[in-house]
Amino acid sequence: NPDTEPVKTAEEVIKEIDDIMEETTSTECTPDSETAEDALQRKTKAVLYSPLYEDKLKTLSVCQLNDLYLELELLIRDYSETLISELALRDELEYEKELKNSFISLLLAVQNRRRQHHVEKKRSRIGSNKPTGVESKYLTTVIPYHLDSGPLNNQALQVLIKILKAINEDSPTVPTLLTDYILKVLCPT
Repeated sequence: NPDTEPVKTAEEVIKEIDDIMEETTSTECTPDSETAEDALQRKTKAVLYSPLYEDKLKTLSVCQLNDLYLELELLIRDYSETLISELALRDELEYEKELKNSFISLLLAVQNRRRQHHVEKKRSRIGSNKPTGVESKYLTTVIPYHLDSGPLNNQALQVLIKILKAINEDSPTVPTLLTDYILKVLCPT
């Protein structure tokens, strides 16, 4: 039959199993997906560790070796799916971390500008009545936040980052961004 794969020799199957064994022993488990990992580990042990001795493999028939090969392919597919989902989760967490770092950096920048503005305002009252520099229009803007709503999701963080950037740059878009934040994030309909 031209559609079927050629029958592999015992040495080829043994080599593939050895390669898989080396790969599986070098991987580490993540604690987040214990149940799926446990099931996969049991399945792996059942397939790999029962007839894994070279002598036993040599005694298996071609049909048994092909069955073992198919089981190993299924395990590889399962591990690949697990790896893909773990990598996707890692990317998602990395993105969230970057958002939080941007938020913190901008928040600190705005707080520093507010402190500086407050100190300059105090100095101008004490020393002379001349205004110092350009008066910041949106620096004292207060962004409402409900503590009982829990941690912010990525979308809310992105909106807050835009608002903080606008406040830091004293942009005229602050009122519009703040209104959008209140309507879409704090009080969604």
